Amino acid sequence: MTDPNAIQPSALDQLPDRDPEETAEWQASLDAVAKAAGPHRAAYLMRRTLERAEGTGIALPKLLETDYVNTIPTPAEPSAPGDEAMEARITAWNRWNAAAMVTRGSKYGVGGHIATFASAAWLYETGFNHFFKGKEADGSGDQLYIQGHASPGIYARAFLDGRLNEQQLDNFRQEAGGNGLPSYPHPRRLPWLWEFPTVSMGLGPLSAIYQARFNRYLTNRGIKDVSASHVWAFLGDGEMDEPESTAALALASREGLDNLTFVINCNLQRLDGPVRANFKIVQELEAQFRGAGWNVVKTLWGTAWDELFQLDTTGALVRRLREVPDAQVQTYQTRDAAYIRQDFFGKDPELAAMAKLLSDDKILECFHLSRGGHEARKVYAAYKAAVEFKGAPTVILAQTVKGHTLGEGFASKNANHQMKKLTVDEFKTMRDLLELPISDAQFVDGVVPYGHPGADSPEVRYLQERRAALGGPAPARRVHPVAPLPAPAEKAFASFDKGSGSQNVATTMAFVRLIKDLVRDKESGKRWVPIVPDEARTFGMESLFPSLGIYSPKGQTYEPVDRDQLMYYKEAQNGQILNEGITEAGSMADFIAASTAYSTHGETMIPFYIFYSMFGWQRTADQMWQLGDQLGRGFLVGATAGRTTLTGEGLQHADGHSPVIAATNPAALTYDPAFAYEVAAIVKDGLRRMYGEAAPGEDQNVFYYLTVYNEPLPQPAKPAVDGVDEGIVKGLYRFNTAESAGLSPVANAPRIQLLGSGTAIHWTLKAQQLLADEWGVAADVWSATSWTELRRDALEADAALLRGEERMPYVRQALQGADGPVLAVSDYMRQVPDQIAQWVEQDYSSLGADGFGLSDTREAARRHFGVDAESIVVAALAQLAKRGEVKATAVKEAREKYGL
Repeated sequence: MTDPNAIQPSALDQLPDRDPEETAEWQASLDAVAKAAGPHRAAYLMRRTLERAEGTGIALPKLLETDYVNTIPTPAEPSAPGDEAMEARITAWNRWNAAAMVTRGSKYGVGGHIATFASAAWLYETGFNHFFKGKEADGSGDQLYIQGHASPGIYARAFLDGRLNEQQLDNFRQEAGGNGLPSYPHPRRLPWLWEFPTVSMGLGPLSAIYQARFNRYLTNRGIKDVSASHVWAFLGDGEMDEPESTAALALASREGLDNLTFVINCNLQRLDGPVRANFKIVQELEAQFRGAGWNVVKTLWGTAWDELFQLDTTGALVRRLREVPDAQVQTYQTRDAAYIRQDFFGKDPELAAMAKLLSDDKILECFHLSRGGHEARKVYAAYKAAVEFKGAPTVILAQTVKGHTLGEGFASKNANHQMKKLTVDEFKTMRDLLELPISDAQFVDGVVPYGHPGADSPEVRYLQERRAALGGPAPARRVHPVAPLPAPAEKAFASFDKGSGSQNVATTMAFVRLIKDLVRDKESGKRWVPIVPDEARTFGMESLFPSLGIYSPKGQTYEPVDRDQLMYYKEAQNGQILNEGITEAGSMADFIAASTAYSTHGETMIPFYIFYSMFGWQRTADQMWQLGDQLGRGFLVGATAGRTTLTGEGLQHADGHSPVIAATNPAALTYDPAFAYEVAAIVKDGLRRMYGEAAPGEDQNVFYYLTVYNEPLPQPAKPAVDGVDEGIVKGLYRFNTAESAGLSPVANAPRIQLLGSGTAIHWTLKAQQLLADEWGVAADVWSATSWTELRRDALEADAALLRGEERMPYVRQALQGADGPVLAVSDYMRQVPDQIAQWVEQDYSSLGADGFGLSDTREAARRHFGVDAESIVVAALAQLAKRGEVKATAVKEAREKYGL
């Protein structure tokens, strides 16, 4: 059995030792130190030696954890500019008003969070006064991802600087009247203030990384120089448990995103208790970020601790701080000095001796109050170190106390995230602690007053002067006045109207060909942002590689293996394609950054993100909701769509439900086009609506979701009848009738209306032929390009009716006067076409691919789900038999004939 205490071989054992005697001397020295001064001293020397090696560029593995102390020692802290006393008064007002706002709202039962901002107040105030650049600064200013639960503090500051009034504060979480404040950062609800929605936790840090990366993309492509912009993401230590929070750390370091800083508020508490009760979250995060290549700055202890560290001549204090678990640190926050003396200092004779030199007040000051995140000078030093560090992103781990200054009833209590109010007495205690000039008489009928020093007070003047020096208010969202993009040349779209003749073309191929034409447009071509998660060749996009280039901040440092081929793999610093690897989440974060560049940077970009449809809405629907929240614009393209078109891949790739999920997103316009000319018409309309001249009343802040298929089929010409383009955009038009299809049904033949979407229309057309040839039934075929848009239009008509306005839903208008029942078919579950059922006046039924997918041929899968042409025929006959228009025996005969 191997001795676990024996020295294990390492990679160095594989290298020849040029001087074994020298090596032995170094090892003997380490042994001697360990024997004479103890293993802790030996470990200390080794850590310092590794740090020196790292600092001088010697190639060694990085030290992943440092001692549980501040990265920047007090003597090395730079002097913070400005008036710290003034900033303390501003912070006090913000603390008060944040707590007052939530407490006043609690009587309505709307809730709110107090403790998070109380812990993070200085993290924000220091940034607002000295670091966060506004929209009038160079480039586009900074991008701020505010921790969602801290929003009351941000509102309080906006109240202080005159951007919000008391009525608005009193409408916190009460938005129905139109003058309220959303609970959390929300651009759709408060579009002049918030840029980034951050409360679906984990998405904020992921989006911040890709926003910083997209900033570099814009600069490197020559769209706009935003190199002066810095991305700041304020996060909670509990939030870092979300897998999305750390999913892209390696990307940020790999691409050297030194325009990015994470500020993690380490108050050691989740929503219901300690983050790492038995461990240390700060140390864990430090190792995680260092291992990913980030610069790490720890800001843990306030200046009150300086005296203790000076007394720690043996390292006993530092060792004890490393070993005490987080939950015990929280306990010290709530216990008296005697308990701390016994439990913290009493574990080590050297610490016990140190404690005798400390007063009870000193011990309580250190353990109850003095944290690095609560001191402006220490926060300033950390921020300055972050913005000056080059070559890698920085994470600041700032230790705070959750509920700081809110009183003993809040600080470090497990339940403080759910505590929504303070009593009047607790407010008075808080007032005295913060030294605010608020009298007892101002508490009228037990209602806590808002506090404001006056619009012309020194505090407000100072606040506004600092923001003016940094480029204007923050946070702030601006939509810059930009001219609508000119429409691309009509021939790019019209070329699809004539069809493909005898050539089989999948709609995925048609979409890619359309994009190839559009990116060549002189006016708007450079603004397209193609995004793909390592499936470009699957979608036939490799032809774009040499012409557009794949974005890489390093360019191409190698000779590609396919350099001698026409469609070789070309990377470039100014590359246009974002080829993200196997990460749908990262690709969606790219899309969000690009889709909101019109606001963030005043530059209109046109992102399209193409992906396996199964791994879009199912995997990243939360980010798609974030996209809608953030008022993003662009094209999501679900390729290899449908439940029966990619059956060789099996169950996990068989998408039969994406349009159902997409229908739940109010910002998503969902289309399931059947033909290439429909794809072109939808993209053309999307460019007009989102980037051109939107019609009156049209919301530009939408995004389009198109499903496209990998099944090569002949593409028909666009029907030469009026209203086709309108029908494509609105969701339904008649593709043909039995007569126009040349089927010549007999006089007074039974008639049925067949509605098909996407690839299902091809089975529907075959069924139309079978019904005419074998059963004497006339069928008209309709292309339902968007069941969801038809439903939304109908819902709007219903709402108008309640207002006393008469308006017929478009689906009813389109089908008005159509003879016979309606049978709707799609390659998705029946819930998709059934969205319109209640507004169809005719008898209505549907077919769809409900249930799990399976591996087999397309034909077998469609027979399995009962959506193939023969199944459609049987279902159509059943509908007509119910009405007495065909014999009941025809249904049985058809089942037997087709082997169903």
